Amino acid sequence: MTAPHLAARPLDPAKFRDPALTAKGEVRASVALSALRTLWVNTGTLCNITCRNCYIESSPRNDALAYLSAAELEGYLDEIARDEWPVEEIGFTGGEPFLNRELPAMLGAVLGRGFRALVLTNAMKPMRNHAAALLALREAHGERLTLRVSLDHHDPLLHDLERQEGSFAQAVEGLAWLAREGFRLHVAGRAGFGDADEAAMRAGFARLFAAHGIPVDAADPVALMLFPEMDARVDVPEITTACWSILKKSPDSLMCASARMVVKRRGAVRPAVLACTLLPYDPQFELGATLAEAARPVPLNHPHCAKFCVLGGAACSR
Repeated sequence: MTAPHLAARPLDPAKFRDPALTAKGEVRASVALSALRTLWVNTGTLCNITCRNCYIESSPRNDALAYLSAAELEGYLDEIARDEWPVEEIGFTGGEPFLNRELPAMLGAVLGRGFRALVLTNAMKPMRNHAAALLALREAHGERLTLRVSLDHHDPLLHDLERQEGSFAQAVEGLAWLAREGFRLHVAGRAGFGDADEAAMRAGFARLFAAHGIPVDAADPVALMLFPEMDARVDVPEITTACWSILKKSPDSLMCASARMVVKRRGAVRPAVLACTLLPYDPQFELGATLAEAARPVPLNHPHCAKFCVLGGAACSR
């Protein structure tokens, strides 16, 4: 059994070259920031494992995005308060966020200011190393803290083919610990992974959750998010301004209409604000150093914009 990969024609090299126009000369769609509801924080790209299909190429050696500090995050929290940005949730992603030793302090700062906090984790050893701090945060802030655990598939063989041998058992152990301790839980899987349709995937996850006493509703698309595959080498249509009416979709439904992400590049003096979580390395999606500078519209000039967000209908937050 092998991990599935998209069997499709390669991306047309003429596409996604001009932020204003498509390869056919049509006006490219862009998305304005309608209201900043979610601020994502990349805590660093280092991870305890190396996954075969990681879009951000996290690994034990990739520190292209350095550890963000609690003090640097506080600067953005101050900006939110000063300029009255309507932020409701702060999301933490990586890499594996729990490798950043300042994550508990960052969570404390976020929750202490009344925001919801969401942490994306593989629930393995780095998370368990912070068990005492997590329990204290749960005790103080309850359901305003959500842990979203990555499980690519409910089948251990398929999950381990993507991540590494033994990772499924460790992730489920961590997920079960979170459930026993009363944390608010979500799970993230991959849509279409393992030749299964969405109904079969959700049914398989439901059986897994029931077997381990994990209180996640597999039928809930937020509690169990199934993300579409991301492969920038595969051909995908470019999104024009006409697509909104053709697809009956509003630009306000895309992540970049309501979210931004803070990163700290290796060697950089200060953090930067990006358009979204999916495009950490493409310089055209680095919008500035502050939230105010990053409030400008985002041209949908990348395959991920089309496949993941517009056509796939996915979003990293709730």
